[in-house]
Amino acid sequence: MAITIPLFIVLLTISISPWFSSAIPNDVKWWCDKTPNPEPCKHFMRAKPHKLDLVLDKSGFKKMALELAMERALNAESHTKGLGQKCRNEREKVAWTDCLKLYENTILQLNQTLDPTTKCTDFDAQTWLSTALTNLETCRAGFIEVNASDYMLPLMNNNVTKLISNALAINNGSTPVETYKNGFPRWVTPDDQKHLQATTPQANIVVAQDGSGNYNTIKAAIDAAAKRSGSGRFVIYIKKGVYTENIEIGSNMRNIMLVGDGMKDTIITGSLSVGGGSTTFNSSTVIVMGPGFIARGITFRNTAGPQNYQAVALLSGSDQSVFYRCGFEGYQDTLCVLSQRQFYKECYIYGTIDFIFGNAAVVLQNCMIYGRRPMPSQGITITAQGRFQSNQNTGIVIQNSRIMAASDLKPVLGSFKTFLGRPWKQYSRTVYLKNYMDSLVDPAGWLEWDGDFALDTLYYAEYMNYGPGSSTNRRVKWRGYHPLTNSNKASKFTVANFIDGQSWLPGTGVPFYAGL
Repeated sequence: MAITIPLFIVLLTISISPWFSSAIPNDVKWWCDKTPNPEPCKHFMRAKPHKLDLVLDKSGFKKMALELAMERALNAESHTKGLGQKCRNEREKVAWTDCLKLYENTILQLNQTLDPTTKCTDFDAQTWLSTALTNLETCRAGFIEVNASDYMLPLMNNNVTKLISNALAINNGSTPVETYKNGFPRWVTPDDQKHLQATTPQANIVVAQDGSGNYNTIKAAIDAAAKRSGSGRFVIYIKKGVYTENIEIGSNMRNIMLVGDGMKDTIITGSLSVGGGSTTFNSSTVIVMGPGFIARGITFRNTAGPQNYQAVALLSGSDQSVFYRCGFEGYQDTLCVLSQRQFYKECYIYGTIDFIFGNAAVVLQNCMIYGRRPMPSQGITITAQGRFQSNQNTGIVIQNSRIMAASDLKPVLGSFKTFLGRPWKQYSRTVYLKNYMDSLVDPAGWLEWDGDFALDTLYYAEYMNYGPGSSTNRRVKWRGYHPLTNSNKASKFTVANFIDGQSWLPGTGVPFYAGL
C-alpha cells in the first residue's frame, strides 16, 4: 500500500535545510548572512556538508570560518609559489618574493588562532587575524608599486581575504582588562620589578667589527641564532659601529633581542628604496617578523634620501615587540609598524612623508618625533595609518612625546607644512595623547589623502596636547576627527587597553606606564 506523506512534513523538511532558508537562527546560512562576505562563506561551507552539524553556535561557526580561511590560505600559498616563473622582470620577482613571506606569516597567524594548545583570547585572535589581512594587503600593494597589478594580481585571485574578514567579524574581539599596580602583575614582587627594569641580559652572541666578538656582521649572528634549539630569549649584543647591512628576522625566529651600545654608537644602515627598484616592504634596512622581538640602544637608518620615495629604516610585523631607546632615521616611510602589537619607549624618529606608517596596534611613549626637510614640492606628514577594515583592532597612538622640527627643517620652517597624519586607508586611526607639539604643526592638524576619501570613516583624536602647535581651534572639521576632553574615551588608547600591554610588557624589562 502506498504511503502518503502529509504536505506539512515535506514543507517542514525543506524549511529546516540550512541552504534553503535564512529564517532559522544559528544555522550556517544564518551565520554566513551576518558576515561581511556571505557568498564565499556559503559557497565553501556548502562543500563541507559533513561538518555543518557542528555549527550550532557562534563558537562552532567561528571555528569553521577559521578552518575555511586556513584551507584557502594554504591553497593560495601553494598557487603563489608557482607564479615565480610568470614574473616578467626583477621588480615583479621582488614583489612576488615579498608575497611568499607574507603568505607564510598569514598561515602562521591562522594556525596559532586555531591551535588548541595556544592560549588564544578574543583579543589575541583579533590581533592575529588583523595581521593576516594586513599581510595580504601588503602583498597586493607590492605589485601595485611595481606596476604589475593588472598582470599579477588577477593570477593570484582568491577568496582568502574575504574569508579572513568573515572570521575577524565573527570573532568580535574585546580587550581583556585587569588592574595592575605600577604597571606590573600582582605576582611580580618589588625586587623583581627592579630586576626586570635595570638588568641587561647576558649576551648569547657578540657582534663586533674589530673581531672581538663571535661574528663581524649582524647577519651572521642572525643566521646562527636561527639554528638555536628552543625559542627562549636569545640576546645578540652589537658593539659600537656602523653596520651597512640589510637584516631579516623571520616569522619563525621568536624572542630575539638586539642590544647595542646606544643609538649614537650602534647603527644599522641601508639604502634600498622604491625609487631604486624595491617594494616598500623590501626596502627595509631591518625587517622583523618573529614574535617577542626587543631592541635596545640601536639606530636603524635608511639613507636613500627624499628623492627616492619610500625607503624604510625598520619594518616590524613582530607581535609583542618592544623598541627601547632606539633611533629610526629616514625620509619617506622611515618606520613601518606593519602589524601586530608593538611598543616604543624613549625613541627618536626622523622623517618627512608618512614616516610612521602601517597597520599595527602600536603605542609610542616618551619619544622624540622630528620632521626633516623634504623635497621642494613636498610637505611633511608624520603618520599614515593603514586600518582598512572596521573590525581591525589597530591604530597608531603617540603619547607623552615631543613633535619637533629637525635641525635641517628649522631654518626653512615657513616653506613647508607639517601635519599629524593623513588617511592611507578607509578606517585609518591615529591618536595623540598629552604630547608637546611645536610650532611646525599646521593649525589644521591633519591632511586629506585624496579629496574626501575616508574623512567620515577614519578616527583621528587629540587629547590634552600642549605647545604652540597643539591648539584644536582651527583643526579640520571632518566627521572622523575628535578633539577629546573625556578621559574615559582617551583611556581606550592607553597601553593597558589598546595593546593589552600589562599582560606582556612587564616581562620585557622595559619601563612603561599603563594609563594616561
